[in-house]
Amino acid sequence: MKISALRLFNVKRFGGRGVAIEDIGDGVNVLSEANEFGKSTSFEALHALFFQPHSSVSADVRSLRPYSGGNPLVEADIATAEGRFRITKQYYGGRSARVTDLGSGRLIAQADEAENFIAGLIRGGSAGPAGLLWVRQGITGIEARRKSEEDSEKQARAGLLESVQGEVEAITGGRRMAEIARVVSEEIEKLVTKRGPKAGGRYAAAIETRDRLTAEEQRLSAEVTSLRAALDQRAAAARRLSELEQPQDRQERRAAVEKAQAALNAAKSQREMLNAAEAKWQLSRDRRDLLAQNCGTLLEAQEKAQALRGRLEEAESRHAQATEKRREAAAAMSAARAQAEAAEQQEQETRDLLSRLDAALKARDAAQRHAALLERLKLAEDARLSLEQAEAKHALIKIDPKTIDDLQALEVEIARLRALGDAARPSIAIVYEPGADHPIHMDGVALADGEERRYDGEAHLSVPGIGAITLRSNRPAPDDSRLKQAVEKRRALLAALEADDLAAVRARHEQAQQIAIEMQGLRSRLSALAPAGLAKLREEVAAQEPAAAEAVEITGEPEEIRAAHAQSDDNRKAARQALWEAEPLQRIADEAFIAAQTDLAALRAELVQIEVTLGPEDGRAERRQELSGQLDEAVLKLEADGAELQKLRDSAADLESVEATLRRARSVEEAAEKEAAALRETIAELNGLIRALADDAVEEKWHETREALSAANARVAAFEKEVGILQRLSSALESARTEASDLYLKPVITELRPLLGLLFDDVAISFDDKTLLPRTILRNGQEEEVERLSGGMREQLSVLTRLAFARLLARDGRPTPVILDDALVYSDDDRIEKMFDALHRQSRDQQIIVFSCRQRAFQKLGGNILRMTDWQP
Repeated sequence: MKISALRLFNVKRFGGRGVAIEDIGDGVNVLSEANEFGKSTSFEALHALFFQPHSSVSADVRSLRPYSGGNPLVEADIATAEGRFRITKQYYGGRSARVTDLGSGRLIAQADEAENFIAGLIRGGSAGPAGLLWVRQGITGIEARRKSEEDSEKQARAGLLESVQGEVEAITGGRRMAEIARVVSEEIEKLVTKRGPKAGGRYAAAIETRDRLTAEEQRLSAEVTSLRAALDQRAAAARRLSELEQPQDRQERRAAVEKAQAALNAAKSQREMLNAAEAKWQLSRDRRDLLAQNCGTLLEAQEKAQALRGRLEEAESRHAQATEKRREAAAAMSAARAQAEAAEQQEQETRDLLSRLDAALKARDAAQRHAALLERLKLAEDARLSLEQAEAKHALIKIDPKTIDDLQALEVEIARLRALGDAARPSIAIVYEPGADHPIHMDGVALADGEERRYDGEAHLSVPGIGAITLRSNRPAPDDSRLKQAVEKRRALLAALEADDLAAVRARHEQAQQIAIEMQGLRSRLSALAPAGLAKLREEVAAQEPAAAEAVEITGEPEEIRAAHAQSDDNRKAARQALWEAEPLQRIADEAFIAAQTDLAALRAELVQIEVTLGPEDGRAERRQELSGQLDEAVLKLEADGAELQKLRDSAADLESVEATLRRARSVEEAAEKEAAALRETIAELNGLIRALADDAVEEKWHETREALSAANARVAAFEKEVGILQRLSSALESARTEASDLYLKPVITELRPLLGLLFDDVAISFDDKTLLPRTILRNGQEEEVERLSGGMREQLSVLTRLAFARLLARDGRPTPVILDDALVYSDDDRIEKMFDALHRQSRDQQIIVFSCRQRAFQKLGGNILRMTDWQP
């Protein structure tokens, strides 16, 4: 992966504005600006883009927001083996993550899929191999840090070393090979650079001449093709124009238009006469239909009136029957309702009696439950009292286990200090001869055979028969202040615990533990008696206390009362059932009465309306005869108008066909005129183009250019062959060097050794097996620990180690940019230039991005100089 551009908007100091770093290329890229310019901000934004999810609100993401708030936006263009992509993330409001294919402009991933795409690029996040190469300002990676960070980086380094089987690049040192390699390199540099043909060189000039002649040949070839096409097109246009301008053809087209126009005018006149005849026939037909409808209505009304009179008599009979049934249903309903009310009254009386019986029985059960709750409450209160007493006693005698451990540690320390003191004091031991009668006394105390006795300062021996011997240690008295402090601390602890010794303290602790066990049992008993607590139990006792009520006197046996209530309830249900059965009969009778009355009223209204339509009884026959005569006249008139209309239809021409003939004749004439005009314009344009190209002699120039291009291609091919031979020779020389390498050194040592050689003479480095980081260096025959080196030396080792791991990543098929944010702040002028050489050495197949505020020092780094520009997303 390589980064080609970075853009950020509303990030830290760039609140409300955006900046971009474009054209980040291969090799070394440098952004060297003053402090507060935004270099570290760019580094942190890029780090968040790759290692912080778009939904994160971690400290690293919060630090990106400017003081004014808002939603930070970070965007980067990258290039991988699969193509070029643009990664965009926005945090907080409108948070999102997108990956766009720059080649097609297609959105290929967003949200969690975009995060998976990024995770595939960095493989392991900030704790993975990629995270090892991103050096923040002030961080070397060798200093002491949290164990979790060291372990995660150690795992990443170990995994990388396990996956890479590299060979050590070493130089044979042969002068002849070095001279040959130098000459080959110089010859290659005369022709090409890493980016292509060398500007101003012979190879570049040959390519430039070839490209210029290629473009010229293509231009002239196009002009020759255009000239030939123009000649052919002009000849074809002239032939077609001659055909269109024949006088006889033009007259025929004009005559066809005039003939079609005359036929159209005649057809329109016939159409107007036909329309008038159709209107007259339509009017006759409407009058005939109206008269026929009136006659039919009159006959239908007479027939309907006769039928309605018969239906009216039947409806009146049904109405009388429905009235009688309604009266009978009402009487049955009244009787069923009275019976149901009597049964309800009887059931209510027996239910009240049964309710009084149930109340008396429930009061007796409630009194029994209340007595049981009172007993539970007493037992729970006794258990609570015992628990409080045990807690009070436990609080008085309990001892913190840590205090016992401290006291035991003091006992052990006092014993240890006393043993050390005794071991440091001088001692004396006497071994008596067999049969010795008089023992030797030390300070008035006899010494037993083989007994070892110690003394401070001096000791006095009394030897019978010889005299007194004085022993002096001639050494200052030992310092027993620590022993005194330990003894005093033990005394203070025992006094605070009101105990004599550690055994008494332990006995008291055992007693406190027994009381704690008893307390646990009391708590379990209390929890069983009052699961919800004493207060809740008291509330239950108070809630279930029987209320004072009047005594209920029950006459009769409870079973007899319940049987009487059941019988009354059955009677009530039977009466209610009879009432329910009577209700539908009454409802049906009411509905039948309403329907009969409705039908009777409707028939009467309909008969009145028909009588109005028919009119008076004495004029109905005369009116029917008059309508019949008018209908006969209308039929005769309609037949005469229809015959006249059919005659006009038979003789009328097809207007649409005549119009189509006229449109066709006109279109033929107009198309011929337009085509002739267009051909004249085309011939004029072609004449001008042919005249211009013929004057320039384009065919002669084209042949000359083709010959020159062939020679230029031959010259470029010769240079390409020369460059290929030189590069192959250089590769062969490099392979010869590689064969002399030590194939069994560790990969990281292999990558690091040439880098160390740029900075130091005769320096070897060893790595810690646990952390896989530099542990010691060996120079001038002396081994030094990395932690004791200067800040500049540690900084340089950190950067060189990361460059070595970057090369291993590239060799493992995972090229990752190395990004340094002010990572060389402690190096002196001489060392920093050598570090610049190391960076350029590693950048042959590795992208390196450097941020620095040391403008003057980093001017000597060279590389691709980056600039910040304004950017609006």
